[in-house]
Amino acid sequence: MRIPLPRVACLTAAGLLIAVAISLGGGVPAAVHYIGHEKVTQVMSKGGPIVSDPGLVVLAQRREAGVAEYHERTNHVFIIVEGEATLIVGGTMVEPKKTAPYQMRASSTEGGTTYHLTKGDVITIPAKTPHWFKEISTKTVAYYAVNIESE
Repeated sequence: MRIPLPRVACLTAAGLLIAVAISLGGGVPAAVHYIGHEKVTQVMSKGGPIVSDPGLVVLAQRREAGVAEYHERTNHVFIIVEGEATLIVGGTMVEPKKTAPYQMRASSTEGGTTYHLTKGDVITIPAKTPHWFKEISTKTVAYYAVNIESE
């Protein structure tokens, strides 16, 4: 039996979410959330939160290339649903500036590992790891971001 790629990505992401939540002791949903596909599609068109719980936020994102980011307490699981992107993970941020509590941004990074992301890919980024959507070859990339807060 062959499982469709989007289903495999969702199952993989769910497993990763559970593993991270168990290892961090946080990010466990405080309630049951059901968000229908119409609402998810609406949010994905402009980007924003789908679920907001203490320690757990699920976003539907659509973005262009941007700045490098660093989150001291936020662990990410990105599930790519449309488009292609070059994501740099790790390395050193160039002239980082604190933009919010526990968060920094910079125009770029030096070093790090380059990943070419396409539909169906899943990538995890632990807290305290710089990451940068350096290039988006399809103008925008759409993805779900499962953000799990740690202390």
